[in-house]
Amino acid sequence: MHYLGGIMKSFGLTEKAIFVVLCLILVISSLSLLWKVNFHFMTAVPAHGGSLSEGVVGSPRFINPLLELSDADRDLTYLIYSGLMRATANGDLIPDLAESYTVSPDDLTYDFKIKDDAYFHDGQKVTAADVEYTVKMAQDATLRSPKRNSWIGVETQVINDHEIVFKLSQPYSPFLENTTLGILPKHIWNNATADEFTFSTYNNIEPVGSGPYKIDKIRKNSLGIPVYYELTAFNKYALGEPFITTLKFNFYSNEKALLDAYQKGEVESTNALGTQNLDSLKNNKGDVLEKISLPRVFGVFFNQNQAKVFLNKEVRTALNMTVDKDRIVAEVLDGYGQKIDGPLPEGILPDSEAQSAPYDKNQAIKDAQALLTKAGWKQNDTTKIWEKKISKTETQKLSFSISTSNTSDLKKAADILKEDWTALGAQVDIQTYDPNDLNQSVINQRKYDALLFGEIINRSLDLFAFWHSSQRNTGYNVAMYTNSKADKLLEDARQISDKTERLKKYAQFETEINNDVPAIFIYSPEFIYILPSKVKGFESGLINNRAERFEEVYKWYIETDSVWNFLLRK
Repeated sequence: MHYLGGIMKSFGLTEKAIFVVLCLILVISSLSLLWKVNFHFMTAVPAHGGSLSEGVVGSPRFINPLLELSDADRDLTYLIYSGLMRATANGDLIPDLAESYTVSPDDLTYDFKIKDDAYFHDGQKVTAADVEYTVKMAQDATLRSPKRNSWIGVETQVINDHEIVFKLSQPYSPFLENTTLGILPKHIWNNATADEFTFSTYNNIEPVGSGPYKIDKIRKNSLGIPVYYELTAFNKYALGEPFITTLKFNFYSNEKALLDAYQKGEVESTNALGTQNLDSLKNNKGDVLEKISLPRVFGVFFNQNQAKVFLNKEVRTALNMTVDKDRIVAEVLDGYGQKIDGPLPEGILPDSEAQSAPYDKNQAIKDAQALLTKAGWKQNDTTKIWEKKISKTETQKLSFSISTSNTSDLKKAADILKEDWTALGAQVDIQTYDPNDLNQSVINQRKYDALLFGEIINRSLDLFAFWHSSQRNTGYNVAMYTNSKADKLLEDARQISDKTERLKKYAQFETEINNDVPAIFIYSPEFIYILPSKVKGFESGLINNRAERFEEVYKWYIETDSVWNFLLRK
């Protein structure tokens, strides 16, 4: 240093100035180099913090896993409650409140051990008694829980505070899915009778669960109806405290009010906007449109008991050949969906992703008319409607009605179907109903020729209720389908725990369905979720309902920290 000081004294004023500048350049360059080296060896990782505001149509009434009815109910219920198991974005089920579980060799006994550090939002530990209470209330016929059918015939046995056993009367491979049911705290609900259950303030004002988020604030309108919920991350959540600190939910009476709020920036995310103008919304705000597959299958189901014309396989086949599915997906769903050719969404069954040839309307009509002609049908010279002599005195016409809901998408789809089949030479009448009337007066009574309808298939892909012959008159088998070989495949599939082997059975079942043509499978819609670009870590696969977009919400993040790479190595 003394030597350096001597040199500095020998410098003139200009030389000193140059020396100082060079030293500054050296320091700045060194610091810049060190920063770049530091940055190179560091990684951004999720950090706790940030908030997200979401807009929803409707107002929650039952934030309760046993009573939830609306999308608004399910959204908050999914965030506030948690089950023994939880679904992941790749379609698997992982332990949530459960520490572990075992299944007996005969697939009749499921033994769950509960985590010792599983807590409800009020600080009480989650125990096997809470699980048993929740299941018994689900089974209570007087409560009329929508979850009751999933738990009928299941026996529960509490071993100790941290262990519970479920016993089934027969193997049922989708049972594990049932254990995603949110668990109620027995110490809060135990004194409520089934009649009092629906009136409790714990349903929408003070719900207490064990899920990733808990309610912090509620705002009501002048009528006392909750219109705003603020949720905060639960730091004792079984799968770890969520990164995003606050979720804010604003509830609106209709889609227009929600759209206005979104465009004004009052909410950042939503799942309740129609597909119209979604691309322009994305471009205007820079938000992200997430496409999520829903296990919903829309098609036309033939009631051969009411419309005798459908007893002719060539008629069902000809109608199937002349449906422009590409047009329906483009015009009805605005492209947010997939055309399908079987009872399950595309891509689920092995080798099912091969796309059919593009639709050629003229060729399809030509081939379908040739099929009808070969089977003895002739077009009436005057009406251009296909007819067939079935006796010396009776002529059958290719004439029928389509029954469907009066919702805009299904009405539009029905209009396209009518156009396609009129071009073929069929006489088609469209009958639309209010959704409740359609269910009660038409579907339940089986009073329809052809039903344009959507089936909601859960993640376990159990098709029994929709196609087994035992469900023809009172279940969801709206095609009134009966086939003994198909029945056996469905019975076997729901008893096979191995997913790959189960899907093989469903592939064989699909072959039977395609041979028999009891329905025309048209499309499977995609669920659109709008998220701000600031939210990272969102992933989702096949989900049962819209609320399950939150299946991995505890992994989402907005804020980040930088960490040395070597600290991330295991």
